[in-house]
Amino acid sequence: MIIKSRTVPDELILLKSVRARTKVSEKTENQIISLEKGFIGEKMFDKRMIKLALDYLFINDLLLETNNTHYQIDSLLITQPKIHIFEVKNYEGDYLLDGDCLRLLSGREIKNPLNQLSRSVSLFRQFLQYHRMNFAVEGHLVFINPEFYLYNASPELPIIFPSQLERFIKQLNTQPSRLIGKHHGLANKLLASHIKDSPYSIVPEYSYDKMVKGILCVRCGNGFMVSSDHQHLTSVNCNFVENKESAILRSVKEFSLLFPDKKITTSAIYEWCKVINRQKTIRKVLQENYKHLHLGNSSYFE
Repeated sequence: MIIKSRTVPDELILLKSVRARTKVSEKTENQIISLEKGFIGEKMFDKRMIKLALDYLFINDLLLETNNTHYQIDSLLITQPKIHIFEVKNYEGDYLLDGDCLRLLSGREIKNPLNQLSRSVSLFRQFLQYHRMNFAVEGHLVFINPEFYLYNASPELPIIFPSQLERFIKQLNTQPSRLIGKHHGLANKLLASHIKDSPYSIVPEYSYDKMVKGILCVRCGNGFMVSSDHQHLTSVNCNFVENKESAILRSVKEFSLLFPDKKITTSAIYEWCKVINRQKTIRKVLQENYKHLHLGNSSYFE
């Protein structure tokens, strides 16, 4: 059973929104590409793992803190015999493992994900010890892209290559697994301990005044919507049609993500959406979907 599904990272949503509304640096563009590629790889992994047929609990995208140290876990699998921690990488091309160093054949060295995995497993074991929970833990580095090859990889390393993942899943399915209260207790503790705001997020500077206003298309992500009739908007880029209410609600979420310190007011969202020609339409959507609060002579929604 999946008890925490994978979602698009807020950092990626925010960066793509900034890119669509203002000019970004090459560094930010590369950051978006890296985040998108990583998320695609994790979704590829998820599609393979749905073949699990044993009694299990699956938690995705965990951010925990142990001993004042933050660490991320791409996927965590709870079975009766043990806890499996997965670090998923969507690398492609030819790589060389030279001792503790990982580099492309071109010579460029990159951060070794084996070290990242080892750190996460160690901190997670400390998490269990702190909460007086006794579970066996095993870490796995999963290279999900079929166009990836690693030279000098020892069979003893906790690596699962693309061609090995199917066999790994079959091996898991042969193991007896019947979850009891302590397994569900661990899952609940992990969900309660999950940290929503990542300290690793790198966000470029941006300002409200320099951003292009309007409603972005949910399909293509970089085209703006125009009014097509009383109830719908249409993307100028891909002709996608969307109900005005859902488009407004998306824009409110985007506004809150980009500017968490700004209050959600009818006038603010009206200016942000731009394409909606009546403030009354904005007010109606906000009143039906948000709590209306009054502060002196002003009011806002949350």
